[in-house]
This record gives sequence, C-alpha cells and structure tokens, in this order.
Amino acid sequence: MNPASTARTAVGTALLEDFSLEMTGKDVPKLEEARDTIPRGTRINVTFLGNEDLEMRLTAARAVKRFGFVPVPHISARRLGSRDDFERFLAGLRADGTGDNVFLVGGDPSHPEGPYVDSLSLIDTGLLQEYGVRHVGITGYPEGHPAIDGGTLWSALENKHKALAAQPLEGGVITQFGFDVDPVLTWVEKVRGRGIGLPIRIGVPGPAGVRRLMSYAARFGVGTSASVVKKYGFSITSLMGTAGPDRFLRDLAAAYEPARHGDLKIHFYTFGGLKATSDWAARFRKEGLA
Repeated sequence: MNPASTARTAVGTALLEDFSLEMTGKDVPKLEEARDTIPRGTRINVTFLGNEDLEMRLTAARAVKRFGFVPVPHISARRLGSRDDFERFLAGLRADGTGDNVFLVGGDPSHPEGPYVDSLSLIDTGLLQEYGVRHVGITGYPEGHPAIDGGTLWSALENKHKALAAQPLEGGVITQFGFDVDPVLTWVEKVRGRGIGLPIRIGVPGPAGVRRLMSYAARFGVGTSASVVKKYGFSITSLMGTAGPDRFLRDLAAAYEPARHGDLKIHFYTFGGLKATSDWAARFRKEGLA
C-alpha cells in the first residue's frame, strides 16, 4: 500500500472510531440481538416518534444503558404537549440515569402540539441543565430541508450554538444523511467559517434496501438524482437490491482534512437494521479502505 493509501485508510478508520447509531423505542429486541457486535460505550440515539409513549421511550433508554451503551434520547419540540410533558420526560431520564445526553429536534408536526415551536425553545427553558443534561445534540442539514429555507436553517444553527454556549452545555451536531460527500463537506466548511466549532457527526445510511433509502431520501429532501445515486453505488432502476455506505465513506476519507473540517465522526441511520449496520461497520473497519 502506498503512503497516500495508508494515510487515507488511517483517516477512514478514525472516522469510524466512536460511531453512533440510531434506534426507535420499539427496537429494544433488535438492540439485544445486535449487542455483542456493537462496541461498548457506543452512543445510541433513541428517536421520539409520535406513535410511541413516554414509558416506551424511557424503557428503550434504560435498555441502551443496561447493555453497556450510552443512551442519547431524542426530544421532539413540536410533539411535546406541555411543559409538564417535557419535565416528566426529563425527570424520568434523570431517575434512570439516562439523561446526561439528549438530542433535540423540531419534529415532524407542522404545528406544535404544545408551547415549543423548535429545539431552541427547549434550550431556552433552562430545564435541560436543571434536570442534569450535560450534552445536547442538534441537527444539521447539508442539503437543506424541504420545508425550511436555507437562511432560517443557518440562523437556527447559529442561535442554538450560542444558546448552548451561554448555559453552558456541551454540544454536537448530527447531520441528515446524504449520498454525496461534496455537499456535505462544503456545508461543514461553511459551518466552520461561521465560527461553529462543535463536533459534527456525519449522517450515513446503514446498509438498507434501496427502495427504503430512496423513500427516506425523498421525505427529507436529500439529493437523489440518477448521477448522485449511481455515485453512491446502486442503480436507480434496480430498487430490489441492498446498498451500503462503502463508497460514501471511502470518498469521505479521501476528502476529509481535519485542519479544514474539524472534528468529524459518523452517525448511522439504521432504519431498524441495528445488527446489519454494526456487522457492516465491524467488517468495513477490519477490511480497511484499501
């Protein structure tokens, strides 16, 4: 292996150190199945879906902790019906010892179900610190959002960054997934140019059915042109296959420059495939990027 390939392999392997995963409240059996293939101490985000209740979310966070991982419960601002709902969730997490890390999202509802319109409004309550939260994850959208204009997205990111620093709370960014490295790293450079030095986890789809990937991509406004999809490694006309993020991560490793892009790691959107994703990550790291 030549020196350039060796360096690229080292960078790519570093990107996969301390990767994080995502699951829903219903995925506890899948987490138990995958637990032996996931490195202990891995951060596992637990989503905040509308068809799951408080106890289901708390149970999932407890399971993550019990299996030796770090729970990162999501809190969806627009899904909270009241301040009491917010406090009950935070109190439950604190009581279980699963509330050190949370991830804030605005949420899917177009209209808030309670007093919180966005994740900044959750930070501004001061309740996160009051209930023992130490680290707060916030969202990033390298390819934009289908329902939010670019200026609003940038303002939201900057305002959340300032609000976390003022509390102070540790913070980090997790991006929406994409198929093309170029817009992701261009966005990262813009983030750094705005003085936001928070660690960034690049969202990557775990190995999943092509049809499912395309469906999620369309929902979140991720670029899915034929050329981008082909670059990612599957045919837009062959929707029955399965695709993994091999090519994306190799391209990311080749283009990633820590001095320019700062602290980057990987966050896997598993689409329910926790074991498939953790197996893939272990195999990819073992084989290297050569």
